[in-house]
Amino acid sequence: MDSKNLPKHTLIENDILSKIKNGTYKPNTLIPKEIELMEIYGVSRPTVRQAIQSLVNKGLLAKRKKRGTIVCQSKISQEFTHIIESYNDEVKNKGLTPKTHVILLQKELPSQEVCDNLQITKDEFVYKLVRLRYADEQPIVLVTSYIPNKIFPKLNEFNFEDVSLYSALDDNNYPILQVRRKLEVLSADETTSDLLNIDENDPIFYFHTVGLTKNNVPAEYSIAKYRGDINSFEIYIQR
Repeated sequence: MDSKNLPKHTLIENDILSKIKNGTYKPNTLIPKEIELMEIYGVSRPTVRQAIQSLVNKGLLAKRKKRGTIVCQSKISQEFTHIIESYNDEVKNKGLTPKTHVILLQKELPSQEVCDNLQITKDEFVYKLVRLRYADEQPIVLVTSYIPNKIFPKLNEFNFEDVSLYSALDDNNYPILQVRRKLEVLSADETTSDLLNIDENDPIFYFHTVGLTKNNVPAEYSIAKYRGDINSFEIYIQR
């Protein structure tokens, strides 16, 4: 490593940054532990920590409890705030590979929150569909969707690892024509953090969405939990 009157921690920072850029340290992989970096660069632990913290502050590295320090993936811009588009189509349009894992699909009686958003009564069954969605093998968002049984009684016959919910609703003559969304920023609980591969209490984008079909009838209510570290959202406002 070249010494050009720069502090040691800056030289280490620059070398790690170079390895991130050339792919030696790939996104979402761990960099060497502090003790290994001390041996590599022949410096003390405080010097290594200073270099790492600088890259953390710049959003290039992230510390993970009980795991170590990982290389951050570039943020994925989500346009669904102004476009009604399936997750698979949106991810593919960015040159990434989508994947969906169905965690749960079952019929149940709705909670009051679901009733209010779908404008149904507590004795009307809904389908609950829970999906973990990926981009290039990285978990991006955990989505829980509720669909009234009276609208789509055969929902359980579809494999939603291969079929999008919106295309299935289209084919069943209940296309989603407009949506209403509310955004919160919350802390990840233990289950969400495990599924999204983030630390407990890390920030997540928490979207509530009501999908409206013909005659403004609610056909879907979903709760989507997006990782805060690799997602950003574009919002278009026109006067």
